[in-house]
Amino acid sequence: MKHPAILFIEDEPKVATSLQKGLEENGFEVDLAPDGAVGRHMAAQKSYDLILLDINLPFVNGYEVCRSIRATNTEVPVIMLTARGSMDEKISGFDAGADDYLVKPVDFRELLARIRVFLKRRNAGGGDLNESNVLRIADLELNSASQTVSRQGMPVNLTAKEFALLEFLVRCNGRVVTRAEITEKVWDVNFDTGTNVVDVYINFLRKKIDRNFEPKLIHTKQGVGYFLKPL
Repeated sequence: MKHPAILFIEDEPKVATSLQKGLEENGFEVDLAPDGAVGRHMAAQKSYDLILLDINLPFVNGYEVCRSIRATNTEVPVIMLTARGSMDEKISGFDAGADDYLVKPVDFRELLARIRVFLKRRNAGGGDLNESNVLRIADLELNSASQTVSRQGMPVNLTAKEFALLEFLVRCNGRVVTRAEITEKVWDVNFDTGTNVVDVYINFLRKKIDRNFEPKLIHTKQGVGYFLKPL
C-alpha cells in the first residue's frame, strides 16, 4: 500500500525532523526541504499528496513558494504552518493559494486531523466520472469528481479552497448562507469574529466566475451572507 507523500518546507531543523518523525510514525512518507528555493524545486519535480509550508524561509518566502505551486498545480492541498498568526497574514496566506493556515506551536493531533481531512477529500474526488458528479447552474458546470469548473464551456482554474467554496454555494441551491456557516463548512474551523476571509474568497470567485460573464451568479444579502443563483 502506497503511503501518502508529504513535502514539508521548513528551515528550522528541530521542527522539521520532529514533525517528520511524527508523520512517518503515522504512515506518511515525508520529504524535507530546508528553504523556499529547494522546496519550490521539489514541489515541481514530484507529485505530492499534500504540502506543509512555512512562511519565513530563506531565499524564497512561503507566499511566493505557494504562488509558484499554484501556477502549475491547483489541486495539491497546501497547509501553511508558521509562527505568523495575525489575521492579515492569514489572509495573505489564503490569497497566495493556501488551503489552510496553522499557527506554531501547533498541537500535532490537530495537524494530523487537518492533514487527514484534506487527503480524504482529495481521495474522494477520484473514481469514475458520471453525471451525478456534475453540478450545473445557468452556464456554470462543476464536476466534483474531477474538481474542474467551466463557464460557457471555458475552463475556470480554481484553487482547492475556491473550489470547495463554490461547490458549497452551488449545493445550497440559492439559499443565503452566513459567513459563519461558510467558515464552518468550507474551512472546518471557526475564525475569529470579524475576519474577512470569506469576503476575500467570495471576491476571488467573483473575479473568476462572474467578472467576464452574464448573468452574475454570486450575490450578497446585506447583513446576512451570500447566495449563488442567476439573477
